[in-house]
Amino acid sequence: MGIKIFVDGREGTTGLKIHHYLSGFADVELLAIDPALRKDAAARSRLLNAADIAILCLPDAAARESVALVTNPATRIMNASTAFRTDPAWAYGLPELHGQRERIASAARVSVPGCHATGFIAALRPLVEAGIVPHDYPVTSYAVTGYTGGGKMRITQYESPAFAAAHQLQAPRHYALLHDHKHIPEMRLYAGLSFDPSFTPVIANYPQGSAVAVPLVSRLLGRNASAKDAHEALAAYYDGEPFIRVMPFDAAAELDEGHFPIMALNDTNRLELFVFGGADRFTILSRFDNLGKGAAGAAIQNMNLMLGRDERTGLI
Repeated sequence: MGIKIFVDGREGTTGLKIHHYLSGFADVELLAIDPALRKDAAARSRLLNAADIAILCLPDAAARESVALVTNPATRIMNASTAFRTDPAWAYGLPELHGQRERIASAARVSVPGCHATGFIAALRPLVEAGIVPHDYPVTSYAVTGYTGGGKMRITQYESPAFAAAHQLQAPRHYALLHDHKHIPEMRLYAGLSFDPSFTPVIANYPQGSAVAVPLVSRLLGRNASAKDAHEALAAYYDGEPFIRVMPFDAAAELDEGHFPIMALNDTNRLELFVFGGADRFTILSRFDNLGKGAAGAAIQNMNLMLGRDERTGLI
């Protein structure tokens, strides 16, 4: 008998990608809902409670509704929305954080991290734990991402026939300028910060691939830490990790005539960390696929851990 998986909201960008991954698993039985009943609470409830793992790819309010429909104590839930990411009753699905892999493996409820949050936390958490970045450091960060990170509405907007006439879409666009981006609470909590970071995301005219930058100033860091100190701390933290790699220090060879190739990890579940800069100022830069390690790939990695198997299954 196969492992029963129900993807509630498989019509969305993340749901479609997760479904694509799952279709390659011989031991997975995908439970499907009649498209005409996908908003019917009774029909969804039957499938949610029949599943070994229910994966929710829904807006926050709908995700909360689905969780409330689950009455079977054997059904484990993975949620891809913002709804439960800072809820202590839910395991945060970034296995590479110290102690988190074990918690995910035994959890009944797991939240998949936000895409921007994944790159931000991966860059900062090891430095906070090492005492290099103080908990009260005034962190700033900016991120550049492809338009698929905005979901179906943004994809339709950027890929519609009217796009050529919408000149404002052809240039990168800053957003969340009121510093109210929905990923900020999890970024602060799981990076170990005392205050919200100042975070500015930018959406650009290409489909997928993300880079999150965290600039740091040595004189404000613990022990006046240098770029080299930060690189060594990151390398030690992620040593042996299958999906996170710390690239060689000041990796100029990775640049394209001095420019950073954001899309190099597209269609993978990998994340790479770079340290660029000099003695007094430097930048931690994370690169990943917003649909891979930033969404669907992370969900599959977490699912593998929840099922007690190699987390790389179906992702290599």
